[in-house]
Amino acid sequence: MIETYLTFQKFNDIELANEIAERLKQNDIECFVQDNQGKFFEPSFANNSFEPDIAIKLKPDDFIKANKALEDYYKKQHDTVDKDYDLFEFSDNELTEIISKPDEWGNFDYQLAQKILKDRGKEIKPDTVQNLKTQRFDELSTPEKASQLLIFAGYFFVFFGAVIGIIIGWSLYSSKKTLPNGHRVFVYRNEDRMRGSRILLMGTIVIVLAIIFRLILLFRSDDF
Repeated sequence: MIETYLTFQKFNDIELANEIAERLKQNDIECFVQDNQGKFFEPSFANNSFEPDIAIKLKPDDFIKANKALEDYYKKQHDTVDKDYDLFEFSDNELTEIISKPDEWGNFDYQLAQKILKDRGKEIKPDTVQNLKTQRFDELSTPEKASQLLIFAGYFFVFFGAVIGIIIGWSLYSSKKTLPNGHRVFVYRNEDRMRGSRILLMGTIVIVLAIIFRLILLFRSDDF
């Protein structure tokens, strides 16, 4: 059976990615670093030069274990953090925002934000932290509404560049995202996925008809 590896975290710094990967391996977690630099096309049109393009890949069943290993590690590193580190200037509300979105800020900032609030006498209790995690998980699990521009582009390119239309339709229909626990869910709502399915079908029909039309023209030219 072929093991599936999913993106656990993304980085812009290859050295940092390798360091984190080594830390995970020390905790008996199989992983590898995938450098996607040079990737030039993203079907969702969401990729840009500022997007992290170096990924650590794990087996889905190891996501929770990996997060726990990194949280435990970073808890021991906070006493050595320079006092000019950005988070020390954050307000209580901004630090709470970090705690509510650990997937965006990373394990280090997530743990440090809790320590800073505790040092300020504003400690967030473990039950509250867990509730914030649950709320964030529910938020990430909720399918997104596709942009009207993307849907319009899909229908437009069905007739003026069918291949691109098919790619957009396929992206709307099948795109998935990885949750912090390693589970995969569809990115877009069912109604938008159905729009993607229609765009995909229409694009396929247009290409088939175009091929048939070209063949008819070719056969007619041969008759002369």
